[in-house]
Amino acid sequence: MTYQLYYWTGIQGRGEFVRLALEDAGADYIDVARVAGDDAIQPFLDGERDGARPFAPPFLQSRDLVIAQVANILHALGPRLGLVPEGEAARLQALQLQLTIADLVTEIHDSHHPIASAAYYEDQQDAAKRRAQDLRMQRLPKFLGYFEQIVVRGGGHALGTHSYVDLSLFQVVRGLDYAYPQAMAALSPKIPQLRKLEARVAARPNIAAYLASERRLAFNTNGIFRHYPALDGGIAAQD
Repeated sequence: MTYQLYYWTGIQGRGEFVRLALEDAGADYIDVARVAGDDAIQPFLDGERDGARPFAPPFLQSRDLVIAQVANILHALGPRLGLVPEGEAARLQALQLQLTIADLVTEIHDSHHPIASAAYYEDQQDAAKRRAQDLRMQRLPKFLGYFEQIVVRGGGHALGTHSYVDLSLFQVVRGLDYAYPQAMAALSPKIPQLRKLEARVAARPNIAAYLASERRLAFNTNGIFRHYPALDGGIAAQD
């Protein structure tokens, strides 16, 4: 089966969470917009194609299915790609963790666009500084501390064995290292198991090959994880 992934060109964005799962599993997929351009996405958003109508990319087409929302896509792909343990309880736990990651990703995005997504960062810098400070001082310690405990409980994995949740945690940590290097340097001593998980994921053969390829776009200031020096710095909240 060839999966068709739809996401905007030029950025990793939320599509990268799906892309990592497909790459790790060695799945056959086409990154459609990178082949046909972003215009290939619009007919689905306009409801001109069969299947469920997505609100926004990323979405995945698999035969007659059109699946949108990162957590929903990974929930569907996990059993097919061997990226979730067997059983309903494990699948629901994976979905729960992925939805929590989605909450964190939204907060990260909103740290540089706290007023309006459609407005330029430069038009909301003062609000962004206040929001980013809260992210660094309060929200990152809370979220990453939670995931650290989950990985400790899972013996080095989010679910006790490698899963799509591990891949998503890898992406979050790498993205935050780019966007908030000073804050992450302060936090790193408190998240040793997340750091070890990041290294293990990066060393997986298919992931290592992907990271070294042209398919892995660099982080940049057009995506979710954006580095603006004025937003970084400070010390993460202490225990």
